[in-house]
Amino acid sequence: MTLNSLPPDCLALVIGATGGIGQALVQALHTALPQAEVLALSRRSQPALDLQNEASLSDAAAYIRQHCQDTGRPLRLVINATGTLHTPHPPEKSWAQLDAVAMAQVFAVNTVGPALLMKHLLPLLPRQGKAVFATLSAKVGSIGDNRLGGWYSYRASKAALNQLVRTAAIELRRRHPEALCVALHPGTVDTDLSTPFAKTGLDVVSPAHAATRLLQVIDGLAASDSGGFFNHDGTALPW
Repeated sequence: MTLNSLPPDCLALVIGATGGIGQALVQALHTALPQAEVLALSRRSQPALDLQNEASLSDAAAYIRQHCQDTGRPLRLVINATGTLHTPHPPEKSWAQLDAVAMAQVFAVNTVGPALLMKHLLPLLPRQGKAVFATLSAKVGSIGDNRLGGWYSYRASKAALNQLVRTAAIELRRRHPEALCVALHPGTVDTDLSTPFAKTGLDVVSPAHAATRLLQVIDGLAASDSGGFFNHDGTALPW
């Protein structure tokens, strides 16, 4: 596939690039935007980026800003592919299993970290033309779709992330009217995060397939979609 809605010589950024989906997104972007530069950041990259260390986010943003100036490549696409489903404790099946320390860790990675990414990276998007900040959320973060219960921390952290995306999109529109801030559900992907919890009958896809679907969704988004929560097939998900 190709990302026809973005300039071919832009800069694309993948955060969490050492994870299963992150690695696949980097590879898919090389195919979809062959003339673009793809910057892959993680805790082990150079510069390093750690969601739980805001100084590293600030340093990475300064590096990206300078890199854009030096190369003349505008930052048109940011994909946050980070996330955690469980700490040493498995996802809670009951309120009896709630633990404050474990909950704080899940929120630190799934909610606070992405919020700080928005703080430092949204200002780097061009003021004109399409640009996208997309963060991976999860369908189980939908309050309207919650019919099974359980997974308290993960569900709540992703629901909170969706609200942050919605709120940031409103502010972004005032400064960058053609830019988007969106939450995307990649589906159930065969990665270390989801494999222990995949159930028989689920449509489990490879990271490469998930990455292609996500890029297709991004390619089809318009400025009016900013602040939305989208499934891997491009349909809007309920809040």
